[in-house]
Amino acid sequence: MGQRIHFVVDPQGWCCMGLIIFIWMYNTIFIPKVILFPHYEEGNISVVAVLCYYFCSLFCIGSLLRASVADPGKLPENPEIPITEREYWELCNKCNMMRPKRSHHCSRCGHCVRRMDHHCPWINNCVGEDNHWLFLQLCFYTQILSSYTLILGFCHYYYFLPLKKANWDVFVFRHELALLRVSAFMGLIILGGISRLFYTQLMGIFTDTTSIEKMSNCCEDISRPRKPWQQTFSEVFGTHWKILWFIPFRQRQPLRVPYHFANHV
Repeated sequence: MGQRIHFVVDPQGWCCMGLIIFIWMYNTIFIPKVILFPHYEEGNISVVAVLCYYFCSLFCIGSLLRASVADPGKLPENPEIPITEREYWELCNKCNMMRPKRSHHCSRCGHCVRRMDHHCPWINNCVGEDNHWLFLQLCFYTQILSSYTLILGFCHYYYFLPLKKANWDVFVFRHELALLRVSAFMGLIILGGISRLFYTQLMGIFTDTTSIEKMSNCCEDISRPRKPWQQTFSEVFGTHWKILWFIPFRQRQPLRVPYHFANHV
C-alpha cells in the first residue's frame, strides 16, 4: 500500500495480536455458519445483511494487519533536518538522536517515533504519526463488528423465526448455544474496552494532543481545541476527503504540518 513494512520482535505482542486474530476468525466462521447463512436460506434476512457482515469483517482485519506492520513514523538514524526547522528539533536522551519535537522514544521498540501516541501490544506496534489513522479505523470497525455480532445473536433467539432446515447432526448446530454464548462474551468484552479506547483517541484528535502528552501534562490546556476538528482529522488520515477516512485499503498522503505546532514531550 505504499508504506514501509515495520515488524516488531516482541513475543508478548505476538500473543496479544494472535488472540485478536483468533477472536476475529471465531466470529467470522461460526456466526455466518450458525446465523447468517441458515436464516438467509430460509428468507429471514437479506443478502445485504450477509454482505455487510463480511465487509465489516474484511475492513476490521485489514486495518488490524496494516496497523501492525505499518511504519508508525520511525526516525532514520541520520535524519535530514531542514534549516528552517532546526530550532524545532531536540536530542533524545535515550538514543542520542535528533528528533522533531512531539516525538517520543519507545522503550519496547527501541527507537523514536514521530508524534507517538502509545505502544499498543494488541497490534504489536507503536501508534504514531504514520499509522494512527489505521489504528482509529481498527477501533471503529471492531466496534461495528462486535455490535453486529451481538445484535445477530439477540435476533437469532428473540426475533427471527426458528430454523426449519438446520442439520442438528452438524457440530456447530449441536453446540449452537455454547458457541453463541462464547461469541457474546467476547463481543461484550471487546466492545466495552474498544469503545473507551476509541473515545479517548477521538478526544485526543479533537484537542490535538497525544496520549503521552496528556499523561505528562505538558500542554497548558488539553481540553481547548487548538485547530478546527476537520483539520486535525485530515492531518491524521492524510486527506480532506471524509469518505476516505473509512477506507483502510489506500495509501496515506501526509499533509504538511509543522511538528512544533503544539507543546512537546
